[in-house]
Amino acid sequence: MNMQALSRTDMPSPVVMPSFQDAVPLILSFAPNQPLRTLMFRIVGTAMVLSASGMWLMPGSQNTADLVLIKLGVSVFFFLLGLALLMRNHSDNQPDAYFDPIRGELRVLQKNNRGRPQTVLRRSYDSLGSARFTNDMLEMYDVDGTILMRLPIENADIRNALRTQLGGVINMAN
Repeated sequence: MNMQALSRTDMPSPVVMPSFQDAVPLILSFAPNQPLRTLMFRIVGTAMVLSASGMWLMPGSQNTADLVLIKLGVSVFFFLLGLALLMRNHSDNQPDAYFDPIRGELRVLQKNNRGRPQTVLRRSYDSLGSARFTNDMLEMYDVDGTILMRLPIENADIRNALRTQLGGVINMAN
């Protein structure tokens, strides 16, 4: 039996794992894409919900059976359509971006019909092109330069944590 001692150069170099204190997963929520459109949907939705009940409070309408049935159908339609417009861009319906430093990946989570988060997009940090930080936004770009996502950043601590997490892997643009 022939035994040889291994020298330090024959052994593979150790893999440096991030410490768990530095590797904190971050979750950012997407912002509604067009704030003017969101405002218009809220105004029209509120007007439709109010008109559904106001239809019954207006004086001078006839109370024949066929008109009451039509008025009931129109008021239920206005109420449901108004609620749909109000809930369309609600903050609970927006997906979340989850930056995982342990796995080195970005996941986009969207709530399914049961309210449970479901992974819609999963990208490793290596497959991302670059990131650009502004005062209150993070823009993630694909390798070909197209924008992947634009995320609002709430405060400077989150911005610094993201810079630290993405700094060695993704190109940073200012």
